[in-house]
Amino acid sequence: MNRDLFPHLQRLASRRRFLHALTSGCGGLALQSLMASDTPWSPPSGHPHHRPRASRVIWIFLRGGLSHMESFDPKPALNQYAGKTIAETPHREVQSPERLKRVRVVVVNDANGQQRSTIYPLQTGFQQYGQSGAAISDWFPHIGSCADDIAIVRSMWTTDDNHGAQVQFHSGRHMLDPREPTIGAWINYGLASLSDNLPRFVNIGPRFFDVRDGHYLGPAYDAVNLRIDPANPLAFASPEIPAPDSVQSDHFQLVRTLDQLAATEYPEDTMLAARLQSYELAFRMQRAVPEMLAFDKEPESVRKLYGLDQKHTESFGRQLLAARRMAERGVRFIQIQHGDGAAGAWDAHGGLRDNHSRLSAEVDLPTAGLLKDLKARGMLDDTIVVFATEFGRTPGSQGSDGRDHHPYGFSIWMAGGGIRGGIVHGSTDELGFHATESPHYVTDVHATIYHLLGINARQLEIPGHRRLDRDYGSVISPILA
Repeated sequence: MNRDLFPHLQRLASRRRFLHALTSGCGGLALQSLMASDTPWSPPSGHPHHRPRASRVIWIFLRGGLSHMESFDPKPALNQYAGKTIAETPHREVQSPERLKRVRVVVVNDANGQQRSTIYPLQTGFQQYGQSGAAISDWFPHIGSCADDIAIVRSMWTTDDNHGAQVQFHSGRHMLDPREPTIGAWINYGLASLSDNLPRFVNIGPRFFDVRDGHYLGPAYDAVNLRIDPANPLAFASPEIPAPDSVQSDHFQLVRTLDQLAATEYPEDTMLAARLQSYELAFRMQRAVPEMLAFDKEPESVRKLYGLDQKHTESFGRQLLAARRMAERGVRFIQIQHGDGAAGAWDAHGGLRDNHSRLSAEVDLPTAGLLKDLKARGMLDDTIVVFATEFGRTPGSQGSDGRDHHPYGFSIWMAGGGIRGGIVHGSTDELGFHATESPHYVTDVHATIYHLLGINARQLEIPGHRRLDRDYGSVISPILA
């Protein structure tokens, strides 16, 4: 053993403190949570259940509720009926109790049972893009240039009209229901790692309503929270006590030896192998993560493609460039959350034009850059890209210049990894109120992703945990290539 190690061992007087010093080097890996949990489980083999068409997912989520009508589902009727209540239009039936019954929270109505707001006109124009002729907002021209590579689904719906819908979109369960593992956790649980040096599931960006993923699967399946800061990418990503690499290596080898001795003494303790695996990953991540975030190794043309040369796109561009580099290096599920604050920055109850035009300018160019970069590298063929939000916005105004939460109908899009590009699937009514043609609950997105990754979600069931049938969703077959 390296003689330089002994002063450090004297400072780390107990094995408990010694283990804490090591595990604090990757707090984001949930290693300490794993140590605290002694609940055993038997994870699946890690092999797909059927032949996969994709290997990984980049999940872009806009927190707060992007207006579908000012992004991917134009509704000229809003301009035609602007200033009128819905009851004063030919479409008053969209507010009938039968049509509104999906949502848990009752919408505040007037004495006649109608929403008090008046119809708010579109705040931006639309253009048709690509051979598909898909109509996309003027706030997303760069994504529009990729129209023939994406499948827009205009008929999403959910049941939570508050921002707990962020939890629902990721897990399929209402915020008031018992927690269900998120889609990222299920993929982490069901498929083997593609990298020895990086985790299977990474989250970048703010979370508020539920910062856990694994829930009854266990903390080992939570996302690793990563900051796009090469100097400090991971919480506690350096040793508690500064030490040379050789000393850290000796620390690690000693812990491994102690755990192997414990495994011999307690052969029935199945958690020891999981602990040892987590320690090894944590040790390797201290070297792999800074290299992954070394954007100066990318050519200038690539940096510009993601908008790293512009102030308003640089931050999100760095996140998406990191996502591409993670995808290259084997991370299975890369979750990018845009929009800070408890509710999320896209929550435009007022000033929608200023809010959405500013935020779309932050994400539009980098997102298109990601698609173009993946396609140029041949990675889009086996990488699924999802662009989603928890719900849409109301056709009526809130205040003078905003829109309220709207779970009855909204839009998302997907690309790559077996998705058929250049199509628009499903629709809402003329006011953008209800998903009418081919409506899809949020877990239909999950089912589509599982299918393309080769996963049969029903084969991942955990004894004692009953999933609802809706939790599994149904594959959105028309958007598959």
